[in-house]
Amino acid sequence: MKTVISSVVGLSMLAIAISGCGTVVGAGAGAGAGAAVAAGTKNDVGKGALIGAGIGGAAGAIYDITKKK
Repeated sequence: MKTVISSVVGLSMLAIAISGCGTVVGAGAGAGAGAAVAAGTKNDVGKGALIGAGIGGAAGAIYDITKKK
């Protein structure tokens, strides 16, 4: 089951990275990182992915706002 989830998260992150939107890329990267950290610490992977996606999305939005001229 973890292999399937890892594959889906990885492919989703690749698709999101190709799109180029900072908010979406940040959310995808955050979700992947959050899931990885949660799995490594033996916590709920879904909760880790949700928290990571929220933080990554916020960081990506801030980056987009400050980077645009």
